[in-house]
Amino acid sequence: MSRCAVDTSLKRHLIGDFQFPLGVYPVEDMEPKPGYTMVFEPADADADAEFEEWPDRYVFDIVMSHQRLEPFCRQLFSLFKGRVFPILDVLGRDDFREIDPYIAYDLIGMDRFLECLRRYRDFFYEDGLCGFGVMTEEPFFYAFVDEHKIVTIRAEPHMKERIEALLRSFDLEPREDPAGADATAHEHRGVLNSADESLLTFDQIVEDLRDEWRLLLNIDPTNNVDDEGKDLGNTIWHCVARFMGDEGRRRYAEVIVAAGALEEAERMAMDAAEALPKAPPPDDADLILVAIDRVAPDRVGELQIPKGESADPEPSRIISSRWLE
Repeated sequence: MSRCAVDTSLKRHLIGDFQFPLGVYPVEDMEPKPGYTMVFEPADADADAEFEEWPDRYVFDIVMSHQRLEPFCRQLFSLFKGRVFPILDVLGRDDFREIDPYIAYDLIGMDRFLECLRRYRDFFYEDGLCGFGVMTEEPFFYAFVDEHKIVTIRAEPHMKERIEALLRSFDLEPREDPAGADATAHEHRGVLNSADESLLTFDQIVEDLRDEWRLLLNIDPTNNVDDEGKDLGNTIWHCVARFMGDEGRRRYAEVIVAAGALEEAERMAMDAAEALPKAPPPDDADLILVAIDRVAPDRVGELQIPKGESADPEPSRIISSRWLE
């Protein structure tokens, strides 16, 4: 079975008896404060069109010492039954977006979600570059562990007492100011051992999770804006396409395009990959994009753009494509 492991040279940050994840830790003096806040949120007036309107719910934001996180999550996820929508956030490589938010739009069995948690335990519970969670619509129930390893739960009112009982069982009490690594200046880092070629890298795990959980990038594909909502117009996009054939055989291609929206960049990248010499026909291999990241002007020079080809983002076009051997 494919697996991962932490880099054993990394040291865990401790303040008193409070342990931080290996992948996120404060860089200023602070006082960690385990506990949680709880607020009531009324039903949404305008919901995401892809999902039902979120009903009245209680929201819990929970801080705990790291050694308690995995046991707590095992108990929390045991409250989910049947089929669920997995969620994955990744601090990615897009120069205009801090987090790549992935979500499943098709239900999968909770057993598949839990199996991935077991398989990639160190990635989920230690790495400071990812967050993960799960949700259901009927009943509405949402649980997410962010990249700081702070837990957020959203649940309908009838589940409030059950969640409070779970929190008490871990000696977590309500307080106005719970404080983890995100309460002060802090650093994020990847923690996986990349020297051992028998272990999966961060990118390989994300790719596998996208397959296992049927994840899609949860952003508006029709525009091109940064995290502040600024319209970027056309930008350069670096894309990696994957052909997967029989018995899981994979081949990867790099495509660089200029485009003004995600859907335009995806379409051109797929067309360019299919047009490569010796590209397998559609009936013989599935083609997906495993990476599609915008590149800032000051980093375009790092790309392998053919000599004589302009790196200007205008007009929209395919700039280059090549096999990655």
